Amino acid sequence: MGELRHLDIGTGGEVSVNWFINGIRKRIQTEKLDQYRVMYPSVLEGMSDYNCPTEALRDGKWDMDKCIFCRQCDLDPTGNQDTYSVEKAIPNIFKKSLYLYPVDSGTCGACNVEFTTLFSPQYDSSRFKIFMANTPRHADALVVMGVHTEGMERVLQEAYDAMPEPKVVIGLGACALSGGIIGRGAMEKYDIHIAGCPPTPAAILKAIIEARDKK
Repeated sequence: MGELRHLDIGTGGEVSVNWFINGIRKRIQTEKLDQYRVMYPSVLEGMSDYNCPTEALRDGKWDMDKCIFCRQCDLDPTGNQDTYSVEKAIPNIFKKSLYLYPVDSGTCGACNVEFTTLFSPQYDSSRFKIFMANTPRHADALVVMGVHTEGMERVLQEAYDAMPEPKVVIGLGACALSGGIIGRGAMEKYDIHIAGCPPTPAAILKAIIEARDKK
C-alpha cells in the first residue's frame, strides 16, 4: 500500500483515516483497552486551589464525577482511563450478554457519540458480550446521558419501569452524574458512575467489564 493519506476537508484541517488504514496494514481489529491512553479525559493527580465552577475541586481534592476536564486547574492528567466507580456489581445473570438502552435527558451530543462508538469496529463491544437494545423492555442496563430536564423526567422513569428485573443504571458523563456546568444530574442514584465530558469509549467499556466481574 502507499503512504497513509488524509482527506482534505477544505477548511485548513484534515480528517485522518489512520485507524482504518493502520488496521488493515497491521491487522489490528479493535482497540486494546489496557493500552488505551488519552490525556483528557483521564484520572487527574495533584492539588489545586482553582475555584472550580462545577465544584470538582473542594479543599484541593478532585471529584471526578463533577469534572468537565476544562484544563483550567493545576491538576496533572495521567492518561489512566479508570475514570469510573462501581457502586453495585452487575448480576451474574448478565455474564453471557448485557444489553444497553441509552436515554438522552439533555446532552450536547458528545456522550452520545462516544457511546455509539462502542458498537463500531474500532471498539467492537460485542467481543465483551455487550450489545445495544432497541427497547427498554429488552434491556439489562439503562444508560443515562445529559442533565436533568423536566421534559425527560417521565421518559426516564417509564424506561426504567419497563425494564425487567434485575436491572442496572449507568450514569454516563458529568452532566448525568452532577449536572456539569448547567444544571443537576439526571437521576439521583446510579449503579455505575462513568465520569468525563465526554467519557472515552475505553472508559465506558472498562467500567462495565469491572462491574460485571465484581463479586
